[in-house]
Amino acid sequence: MGSSAFDVERLDATFGATVTGVNLVDIDDSLFAALRELWLEHALLVFPGQFLTREQQIAFARRIGPLEFDIAPLSNVMSDGSIRPDDDNDDVVKVLKGNMGWHHDSTYMPVQAMGAVFTAEVVPDSGGATGFADMRAAYEALDEATLARIEGRVASHSLYHSQAMVGHDGEKGSHSAASAVATVDNSLENSDDFGGYGFHDGPVSRRPLVKTHPETGRKNLLVGRHAYDVDGLSAQESEALLRELVEFACQSPRIYHHDWAPGDAVLWDNRCLMHQATPWDMSQARIMWHSRIAGDPSTESALLAS
Repeated sequence: MGSSAFDVERLDATFGATVTGVNLVDIDDSLFAALRELWLEHALLVFPGQFLTREQQIAFARRIGPLEFDIAPLSNVMSDGSIRPDDDNDDVVKVLKGNMGWHHDSTYMPVQAMGAVFTAEVVPDSGGATGFADMRAAYEALDEATLARIEGRVASHSLYHSQAMVGHDGEKGSHSAASAVATVDNSLENSDDFGGYGFHDGPVSRRPLVKTHPETGRKNLLVGRHAYDVDGLSAQESEALLRELVEFACQSPRIYHHDWAPGDAVLWDNRCLMHQATPWDMSQARIMWHSRIAGDPSTESALLAS
């Protein structure tokens, strides 16, 4: 499929497209509107070879919507340029490993994120792909019995819970939005503090297992590693149901793993896609930059505790 302004190639999955022939730094309002409609349709857009600066990435992300945070390094490289030790003692490495579980961003926050712009600066020789899963197609493929089991059910979402599963006990109240934000040059000045982001001291977020997308109206599953304690079920039953839903969702053709090249940028819709990091040799540097687009509180707020 093509456009007079850019070229679009669908991914070999139920979602996603690669977009070429466009410079994200220099697009007018009309072209941006077309790109945003394409994003709502495909949920994931891959833009090879953009090589955005920090300022340019932030500016593009802000055109999608207000930001939860401007930009953060997801990296195993410390501010002094050395590689973080992969010895189970580094909190940032624990966050990086936790992110290898399928999840939606910020479901553990009072307001779930709308989406993200993610870019690659330094990638390892192999490994380190980012996976995405189409939770719309997953919901639509469920059998009637499973649909009946999940209808109206709600789960808790907590970063404390999900990180505990990988041996990371987050410090209560250590969350700071500022701790996620890097300087907009190429430095990793604040990256040493990112391990605290999300460990807030507010109430646990509660979210339905089935979400209706506020812009497209399509329903999708809302599960992932942050979810637990489904109402009306025991802890064991909750774990089994949530694991079953994730395993069902994250199968071909509902998944795509992006093998990064330096300069790549992706834009994804966090409301209807899950994602995951994948392992790499952590003796090799991997520097990625994440701009998180804030959700609309009128549609993305957590449920009040009952």
